[in-house]
Amino acid sequence: MSVNGWLQFGLFSAILLASVRPVGIYLARVLEGERTWLDPVLRPVERLIYKLCGIHADQEMNWREYAYSVLGISAVSLVVTYGFERLQALLPWNPQHLANVGPDLAWNTAASFITNTNWQSYTPETTMSYLTQMAGLAYHNFLSAAMGIAVAVALIRAIKRTSSATIGNFWVDTTRTLLYVLLPASIIGALLMVAQGVPQNLNAYTAAHTLEQPSQTQTIAQGPVASQEVIKMLGTNGGGFFNANSAHPFENPTPLTNLFQMFLIFVIPAGLTYTLGRLTGSPGHGWAVLAAMFVLFAAGFTTVYWAESHPYLLIHGAAQTGSATAPAGNMEGKEVRNGVSQSSLFATITTDASCGAVNTMHDSLTPLGGMVVLINLMMGEVVFGGVGSGLYGILIMVVLSVFVAGLMVGRTPEYLGKKIEAYDVKMTMLYVLIFPLIILTFTAIFVLSPTIGLSSLANQGPHGFTEILYAFTSAAANNGSAFAGLNANTWWYNVMLGWTMLGGRFLMLIPVLALAGNLAQKKSVPPSPGTFPVNTTLFTVLLVSVILILSALTFFPALSLGPILEHLLLKSGQLF
Repeated sequence: MSVNGWLQFGLFSAILLASVRPVGIYLARVLEGERTWLDPVLRPVERLIYKLCGIHADQEMNWREYAYSVLGISAVSLVVTYGFERLQALLPWNPQHLANVGPDLAWNTAASFITNTNWQSYTPETTMSYLTQMAGLAYHNFLSAAMGIAVAVALIRAIKRTSSATIGNFWVDTTRTLLYVLLPASIIGALLMVAQGVPQNLNAYTAAHTLEQPSQTQTIAQGPVASQEVIKMLGTNGGGFFNANSAHPFENPTPLTNLFQMFLIFVIPAGLTYTLGRLTGSPGHGWAVLAAMFVLFAAGFTTVYWAESHPYLLIHGAAQTGSATAPAGNMEGKEVRNGVSQSSLFATITTDASCGAVNTMHDSLTPLGGMVVLINLMMGEVVFGGVGSGLYGILIMVVLSVFVAGLMVGRTPEYLGKKIEAYDVKMTMLYVLIFPLIILTFTAIFVLSPTIGLSSLANQGPHGFTEILYAFTSAAANNGSAFAGLNANTWWYNVMLGWTMLGGRFLMLIPVLALAGNLAQKKSVPPSPGTFPVNTTLFTVLLVSVILILSALTFFPALSLGPILEHLLLKSGQLF
């Protein structure tokens, strides 16, 4: 740990926090249909889209209609993407003449991208054609991000409204998010990426002669990288153009692009907290939710940074420990140009924001560092998290927190004027319990099966268990990062991880919309002396405590078998 490392964390935090208010205001104006500076250009385009698609922008939906729309477009998009992959050898923009993707891998990838997970069981530059990358995968990077934001805003809208049977129009929310937020930001971001050296072309791969042996050639992959890279980060998607993702110099060539990409991951999830406060008429509540997210994020970064700054004797060897050859700690699997601090920061961010492998492969983290990124996932995407899903995930925890607070003061729990009753708690607990049920069930099946589960492990013992647990946790959390020691590109893993990703997205999204529909119907209750305030430091502490306690109760027995046991074994000098 160094002063420079902490200064980097402080600089990133300052830039992020400075963006919260302006981004939150802009998102609120876009999603409430208010005028923005892009209206002269985009409003005619928006009207044309509604006309061509038969969308009645003035007709709102109840929560069931909203859910049907989400599920419908997701199902159609999944089938279309599966078709692109299975037929890519016959389709254009395939200069490398890549073969059709196998059925199990195509299913896994289609399910992955429609759920904003972007889990990659394949090497992108040798598996996916340019057309598949752009029309299939990058398309989903836009759509899945827009759907997450739309659902989050539908929940905010429901909290704000009284005696309403509707929560908005899904097609309008999604269209406006795409047109006014994701597309303009991606165009500007892609141009910045290109200026920094990120490729953006449709050329065939380059065959270059090596310096060591000029008679030999090396294939250098390229393609439409910048356009996919920026929406990958902005939509907290993951799924890089290259297998190394943002550790690849073509995806992330300079310190500026490194900072820019980290900022893109957090900017919308952080801004949505201000949108929450603005639209509900309680700005202090939005800041309290942001504070809870940031406290958890800072704690996670501090732990990872500390763990990675202290190399293990068995990893580095006695001769290197504390010597000039290993002054920076555990550099295994990390980029020297970014160091431990930025790698730790990016590792903490990516587990919170669905971004896949970046500056460090999580399998290269120390046991305690790996435990932190696993805990972040097990908390359910609440540390900023994916665009939209991070906000509605933490709002579920807010409902639980005010329910606990209401019991503490002996009154019916209230949240911003809405009474939290039995139906609300049932939907909230359904959301909370589905997550560990999916993860622990599939993990148990694969851990107990030598043929379909254990045969893919590169490591046995506690670390092998953690690799399997992490895979299903990452998939259910729609995250996409991985412990690289597990070969997940097998029929069983591809198929079951695909279903895990779909369950983690849609089985948890439906209770959120059901909760929104019920909250919108309620009348607003004026605050009283017994109302627990949700815009104070005390509420932030309560919210963080509820998140940590719930995570511990549902996951700690499984978690302790892996990283903690591995840490103790390494500290005692034992190999396994």
